[in-house]
Amino acid sequence: MPLHVHPLFLLLPLLLLATSLPASATSSCAGRDDAAIVAAAFRYVRNFRAPRVKACQPVRELRLPSRNLTGAVSWAALANLSALAALDLSGNALQGAIPGGFWRAPSLRALDVSRNQLGGALRVGPCPRLLSLNVSGNRFTAVDGVEALPGLVALDVSANRIRAVPPGLRRLARLRRLDLSANAMQGRFPDDLPPLGAGGVRALNVSYNNFSGVVDAGAVKKFGRSAFVQAGNNTSLVFSDRSTAAPRRPRPSPSPPRGKSNKTNGGSGGRTERKAATRSKKRSHLGVVAVAAICGVASLAMLLCLVGCVACGVLRRRSNGGKYDDEEKKPEQWGEKEEEEDAVVAAAKGASAAPVVLFERPLMQLTLADLAAATSGFGRESQLAERGGRSGAAYRAVLPGDLHVVVRVVEGDVAALGEDEAAAAFRELARLRHPNILPLLGYCIAGKEKLVLYEYMEKGDLHRWLHELPSGRPDMDDADAGSGDIWEAAEDTRSISDWPTRHRIALGVARGLAFLHQGWAGAGAVVHGHLVPTNVLLGEDLEPRISDFGPCSPTAAAAAAATAEGDVYAFGVVVLELVTGQAGWDEASVSWARGMVRDGKALDMVDPRIRDAEAAAGVAEAEREMVECLRVGYLCTAQSPEKRPTMQQVVGVLKDIRAAPATPVVGVQ
Repeated sequence: MPLHVHPLFLLLPLLLLATSLPASATSSCAGRDDAAIVAAAFRYVRNFRAPRVKACQPVRELRLPSRNLTGAVSWAALANLSALAALDLSGNALQGAIPGGFWRAPSLRALDVSRNQLGGALRVGPCPRLLSLNVSGNRFTAVDGVEALPGLVALDVSANRIRAVPPGLRRLARLRRLDLSANAMQGRFPDDLPPLGAGGVRALNVSYNNFSGVVDAGAVKKFGRSAFVQAGNNTSLVFSDRSTAAPRRPRPSPSPPRGKSNKTNGGSGGRTERKAATRSKKRSHLGVVAVAAICGVASLAMLLCLVGCVACGVLRRRSNGGKYDDEEKKPEQWGEKEEEEDAVVAAAKGASAAPVVLFERPLMQLTLADLAAATSGFGRESQLAERGGRSGAAYRAVLPGDLHVVVRVVEGDVAALGEDEAAAAFRELARLRHPNILPLLGYCIAGKEKLVLYEYMEKGDLHRWLHELPSGRPDMDDADAGSGDIWEAAEDTRSISDWPTRHRIALGVARGLAFLHQGWAGAGAVVHGHLVPTNVLLGEDLEPRISDFGPCSPTAAAAAAATAEGDVYAFGVVVLELVTGQAGWDEASVSWARGMVRDGKALDMVDPRIRDAEAAAGVAEAEREMVECLRVGYLCTAQSPEKRPTMQQVVGVLKDIRAAPATPVVGVQ
């Protein structure tokens, strides 16, 4: 019988061959280049280094944690990565908002943008495959649209400024890990939350919020009291001794709780009881002997286990340099693997009752345990990105009373001082009070470790405003997002792209530095030794505050090498950077700038942003003032230290360059 072959089967090998050809041979990547998309998404991000991606190879994971990335990400561009499943940008200093168009990324399963400076209302769009979302340690003011994430398993929105429970949160039936802590959030417990009973949320933290409702004993037993630390006041949030949770059905244990004899008795049932009734006294005596033998063996086994535990503890203590493990392990951080705790923080865990001294709030009683709770156990999600300071690690914390602070680990010679000497040094440093310096709010001495508390400056530092924010303002987001989702600071149209603001910043820094140099209350002068734009923080009114000074920052050797004349030189470099808008100053670039000023070409160096803004406003005197400020930078960076002016003289010159705006008098038009 002849074999008839359908024509389709003759074409099948050709079809298979065509599908096996590389993408470049068929469709030239179908017009998509993920490497180019990633580059476009981070075009406004400083310190970004493009990962090595082969041509036409899809990007499935993009992990850039703790890379000191600063600036604004083009989230709309990232949404074009059709294969992107995991995105980790945690531990950086990224600004802006996440627009709604980002959530159309079709393959996204895990997103971690914790510990950045993102803000505004987080409006989540449909993303059915997303399993883990971590936006903790940012500046988000609201979270909307979480009901569009039906598959979400882990959600962390802690340490933000979210004042209300995200609508639709209770509809996330698959959620297992939920952290809402440190938000001053209002809501009804447990009505506004996902199911908390069996099969529902397994890990919960609602501490430091303003919840109302009733917390029953079952919830406290399941999640622990640490999940409800200051979760609401005593009148609105009530803890009940009764449990409303349905009783759990005991699960069969894979091994007997008391030994093999129980299993034997339980398995024999009534037959065993009948046999036991007919046993002789001799059999009973043998049973007693057997039980005694089993007890002896069990005691010996317990003794051996105890010896083994002690030996393991000794070995572990030796491997840890003589430090014991924590009594309570830090809970696993979501979205990342467990990491070893910082040695400095781990050493302080033994003194959790150490008091926190707050100079301006002496009646507030806090301990190191409270700081640990406010920083998630000094975890990475609360740690701030390093910005070029000289002190140890810094953590953001929200203390009772909505007090936003930075907790910084003290390093250098002060860290080696005794408790009394260190406390005296902190008290002396706290006496430094000036509108243009960052004051010390408090301290905590926990054994050999010492922590200092400063005000958290939300606006960030001068370097960020000059070089990392588009147009020098915080309300810029993706230009191509087109979603209208912008940071809450959009209402704040202030920027440093105008000349009066930059002159005011220069004058404020000069005043703060002059205050440090002239001393206070009969004490000696304070030399900064490391004045750079990242150490100039900006307040709500863009008034500068000098940070990273005093004995808590440098070592004794660095302090001895620092001079007031060196501070004047550093201030001159800051002025050059402030007026020109250029970053990365070194000895060669300072020499070039001095030559431009000397040759009468200072105006050519002025930042085009401020020069164009003043020209458009028709301010004729602005150009002269800019040139005069560059001459101040010229004088401060003189090669010979003795030829440099004092900071008090610099303040006088800057005041003469531009007169302060007249202060209106009440009752006078």
